Amino acid sequence: MSLKLYGSPLVVTDSGGKDSAVCREIVRRAGIPYEVQHNLTTADAPQTIYYVRDTFKRLEEQGVTCRFSYPFYKEQRVTMWTLIPIKKFPPTRLQRYCCQVLKEASCRDRFITTGVRWAESIKRRKNRGVYENFTSNRDKKIILNNDNDEQRRLFESCELKGKRICNPIVDWTDRDIWDYIRSERLPMNPLYDMGFFRVGCIGCPMAGKRRWMEFSIFPTYKQAYMRAFGRMLDVIHAEGIPTKWKTAGDVFSWWMEDGQIEGQMSLDDFEGWELPSG
Repeated sequence: MSLKLYGSPLVVTDSGGKDSAVCREIVRRAGIPYEVQHNLTTADAPQTIYYVRDTFKRLEEQGVTCRFSYPFYKEQRVTMWTLIPIKKFPPTRLQRYCCQVLKEASCRDRFITTGVRWAESIKRRKNRGVYENFTSNRDKKIILNNDNDEQRRLFESCELKGKRICNPIVDWTDRDIWDYIRSERLPMNPLYDMGFFRVGCIGCPMAGKRRWMEFSIFPTYKQAYMRAFGRMLDVIHAEGIPTKWKTAGDVFSWWMEDGQIEGQMSLDDFEGWELPSG
């Protein structure tokens, strides 16, 4: 379908984690043309970058095209650290603009695979399927979960271009993943041997309290967030936006706490702000 719709091989998106490793192996064994892409979030752990580079080197020796994708926002090259001042608030569980810009904006007009799995969250169980057409309009989104789905013809006959997504391990459990990795002896990101359960951006709000462990191992990332929060406050103050935050430390303390501490900002404080679109 990728060759038919786009004239290009399937793209395996590789985050450097365990699910991506399984997807790479499944696609390789399928014997179909494919490429591999890693989206640079600029906040990945060094171990992840080294692991992805080693993986790409092995794949390229086998003739597989591999590439790193650099993030852009409004046609400008960005990083996690420049994006925070642009958005004027830190990424949170409810406002994960970082994922939209640093990960999901790439591979336009391509057919891709991801390692999304239902076991990861209830939300993914409800909103993610074996096949998806990527669209910002939820009314136009198509999700297929089995061969008997009444909408399967839309999957087979749709000729409109746009990003399309295949999630080949969407119904795999964590045990399925690790059983496959061990049985096939797949090389893994060393972060898992360091006690990490997930591989992603250092400081990701989805990691909850485990962020304290991440910052203890990678203190320079905490410093990078603090500098970004400081530049963010400079923008907020320059534009005269009211805020209870006085220092980058205030922002960091609010960002790291699940509960609300007296005097800290709440999401209600964002109401009335004219935040950048996107």
